[in-house]
Amino acid sequence: MVIPATLLGGGPLTMERLLIVDDDLELCDLVTEYLGSEGFAVDSSPGGPTIVEQILGGTYDLIILDVMIPGMNGFDILRRLRAHSHLPVLMLTARGDEIDRIIGLEIGADDYLPKPFNPRELVARIRAILRRYRGEESETTAKSGIKKLKIDDLELDHRARMVWRQGSPVELTSVEFNLLEIMMQHAGNVVTRDELAKSGLGRDLGIFDRSIDMHVSNLRKKLGPHPRGFERIKTIRGVGYILTITGQPEAGKEE
Repeated sequence: MVIPATLLGGGPLTMERLLIVDDDLELCDLVTEYLGSEGFAVDSSPGGPTIVEQILGGTYDLIILDVMIPGMNGFDILRRLRAHSHLPVLMLTARGDEIDRIIGLEIGADDYLPKPFNPRELVARIRAILRRYRGEESETTAKSGIKKLKIDDLELDHRARMVWRQGSPVELTSVEFNLLEIMMQHAGNVVTRDELAKSGLGRDLGIFDRSIDMHVSNLRKKLGPHPRGFERIKTIRGVGYILTITGQPEAGKEE
């Protein structure tokens, strides 16, 4: 059954184009119908050897990608896609299969949703990802009016959605960019996992949700250590993370 958009709150969205890649044709039909009622233009595909070329050759705003696809599975598709594009990807995983979620986030998925899922949650995740990808200002950025940030060897341009380390560009996903932006705004201070989730994922974290931890791990790898040799992003166990700065006491010690 399709739930009218008026029952979910808010008016119709601009016509973003989505592609769902899943070999479950019945699910594809249901999701296509539901998302269509929410103002999205949706195509579907069962996958196959040419799916990456289809994605790259299309004009899609977001891909909904199932992990368990025969032949070239969702992980293979995502790896090949990430070699050429930062197009937003929401992965569909089996409920309770945490390893699939971790692998997907490590490879570069923006978020995941376990099957079976509530269609309302699917729409909420899609909207959150698209807001991040379009670079809509966070409340903190809007209030401060800051468009460029510079912390030690890192420089971030909010409008251009670009980051440089020691003058060289760093390729980040939309989630990684948003996480770095909020940490740079609070450099030298703790940012909680909940704050990072709201800024980076546009949602609250579940009890066992490790999404933020995996995105921060990827961000650490891309940024490397601080020029002075200590850990650039310090973990405060059970609380959150700190972007360390020059002159910060005990910057090199991990909690």
